[in-house]
Amino acid sequence: MASHRKSRPTGTRVAGIRTPALATAALTSVALLSQSANAAPEADEKPSLEEVEKKVGDLYRQAESATDKYNAAKEKTAKQRKRVDTLLDDVAQRTQKLNEAREELGSFAAAQYRTGASAPDTATFLLADTPQDYFDQTQLMDRMTGRQKVAVDDYVTQQSETMKKRQEATESLTTLTESQGDLKTAKATVQRKLADARQLLSQLTAEEKARLAAIEKQKQQEAARKAAELTREQAAQQQAQDHAPQQQESGSPAPGSGTSSTAPADSSYATKAEKALAFARAQIGKPYVWGAVGPGSYDCSGLTQAAWKAAGVTLPRTTYDQVTAGTTVPLSQAQPGDLVFFYDDVTHVGMYIGNGMMIHAPKPGTYVREESIYYDGESAIHSVVRPA
Repeated sequence: MASHRKSRPTGTRVAGIRTPALATAALTSVALLSQSANAAPEADEKPSLEEVEKKVGDLYRQAESATDKYNAAKEKTAKQRKRVDTLLDDVAQRTQKLNEAREELGSFAAAQYRTGASAPDTATFLLADTPQDYFDQTQLMDRMTGRQKVAVDDYVTQQSETMKKRQEATESLTTLTESQGDLKTAKATVQRKLADARQLLSQLTAEEKARLAAIEKQKQQEAARKAAELTREQAAQQQAQDHAPQQQESGSPAPGSGTSSTAPADSSYATKAEKALAFARAQIGKPYVWGAVGPGSYDCSGLTQAAWKAAGVTLPRTTYDQVTAGTTVPLSQAQPGDLVFFYDDVTHVGMYIGNGMMIHAPKPGTYVREESIYYDGESAIHSVVRPA
């Protein structure tokens, strides 16, 4: 007859009280789940809209900085490639001349072999490791005829020059390879920064995008206010300058006298600036493309370079070279055509058109347009440069 007793539950007994192992495990699981639930909001916590805006702005500026490095590497690569091509052509020409000189020496050796003459031994010269080894080991130079000496001198010269040019070509090829590596690295950096910015923006909801647009509109309004303020300041300075001759005639000192940095642009500059601005205005509406210099698209320094080229003025390719290609003037003295540079690392540039406004190629996803120089706040302005 089978026993009907129930099996003893698993667990332990302490002072007559049973503590089930299953209950203990369940309590532990509940505690762990509770901790995970409390931690979840921190892991999924989204950055604020202001943080996203700042991060996106930083990424775009980093992309512009990488774009400048890309532009510099591209320019260096093009120059180095041209130099390598020139050197290789030179090496080929010198190699041909060296072969001709060698053939002439060989003809002397062949003649010596046919006649049985033992001196001067041109064949020994050709078989020597170097021309100097030959001269060091023999006394035959004094026994050579005039034509033979000329042939040897020509051979030595051609060999020396060919070896020198081959060495230069090798070094230039190494530099070209390094420049191509820098170009590839800069390009990858630009693409990565832009991809990160696009990813951040894609995560915004429709409501957040609307709020972001409202923030941008408020920034534009503040930028317009600052531009109007600068316009009034410049008008006041111009009025003071117009009155300066009258004050000088009456014996009063002119405002700002003795400071060359505040002198207005001369008429020749105004003529060139007018041409540069006419070109820049014709590009309004064309897309920003990093590394582009026109005619269908531009990046910021590509636009300013092309505009001033239309006025007959050659500017460097990158912003951090353009900022040194002229005379720095106070913002209050900015004239149409001047270049306005932005940020501490000088990664953006626009062309001043007056009244606190500029034409510039802002960033990827935008188009060449007119905008307040205060578009990113007054603190973003680095300097103003008059390029001609």
